Amino acid sequence: MYWSLVWQKLWVRALPLLMATVLLALGCGKLRRQTPEPALPEGAPPPHLAQLWSEPADIAGRDLFHGPGGRDLLPAPGSTFTFVAKDTTGYSPGWDVRDASGMTWDVKQGPEAQSEAVASRLAWAIGFHQPPTYYVEDWKLVGVEAPPQPPGRFRPDLPGWHKEGSWSWARNPFVDTQPYRGLVVLMHMLGNWDLLDDNTALYRVDTPVGGARTLYVVQDLGASLGKSRSLPGKATRNDIEDFETQGFIKGVDEHGHVEFDDTRWLHEKLYTRVSPADVRWTSELLARLTPEQWRDAFRAARYDPTVADRYVRKLQEKVRVGRSLRDPRGDSGDGTMGARGFLPTSRRR
Repeated sequence: MYWSLVWQKLWVRALPLLMATVLLALGCGKLRRQTPEPALPEGAPPPHLAQLWSEPADIAGRDLFHGPGGRDLLPAPGSTFTFVAKDTTGYSPGWDVRDASGMTWDVKQGPEAQSEAVASRLAWAIGFHQPPTYYVEDWKLVGVEAPPQPPGRFRPDLPGWHKEGSWSWARNPFVDTQPYRGLVVLMHMLGNWDLLDDNTALYRVDTPVGGARTLYVVQDLGASLGKSRSLPGKATRNDIEDFETQGFIKGVDEHGHVEFDDTRWLHEKLYTRVSPADVRWTSELLARLTPEQWRDAFRAARYDPTVADRYVRKLQEKVRVGRSLRDPRGDSGDGTMGARGFLPTSRRR
């Protein structure tokens, strides 16, 4: 009886450790599979870099209040939308709705609605493709019995934009390019810890964008502006206190690769080949935004001005750190947007 009780107590205490070990083993398997590798369909031509990113010559002139969709698509306050379907997938509640003109919209509600509107604008501001997004506070839903609706992030189903699935963060044609690594840096700067392939989109567009008819897009950016943590389920989104306490860069290792603060256990391998020059590349682009543009990105998502100012200060602090980052072994790149930075680079081991 005595030894039975002893073993029972030992088993109860050991069970959490055993579960953690199993989760870690499973996680490590995923991490190995997520080590970035360039990938092209068999027989496909070399990718057009504009499919992922186009150099924004007009950064300081971009409208970060209305975003890539501009003023014309912005739903008017009090607009009525007709129910199409209820979205029951993912973290945030939402709806598929149709406006009076017949255009369908994807609506996301909850804390991710604000953070996605901001993150999408900042990604678009520095040259990455984004669909239009708007944060709508006052709107009505008809065609289904439902209570008055809270604010939401509205994303239109644009005519001429045909979604053809998703793309892989770790297996795509752009892994060895500066913009891809710069995009990974941007995700960490924004605190987006949910870099799942399901949160990407591959669009075929009727009208070329920057000369490209296929667009690689990161969307569903709502898991931003909070804090990543090593254990699953512990990360936050749209939380200013957590965002302010999240670190950014811990240093540069002996191989010249940047050591970031917590990059989330599932996505750590995506960050293993980032250099100081990659961090400077993204930081230099963001540094071209004006104070008004930073404020407009948060004003578009209806953040309290005091909270918005805190977010902007933290983001600009990361930009300053990123612009000054150097490889202690000697840094041959200057982190600016010279033509060499846009070409595929040799694989880092």
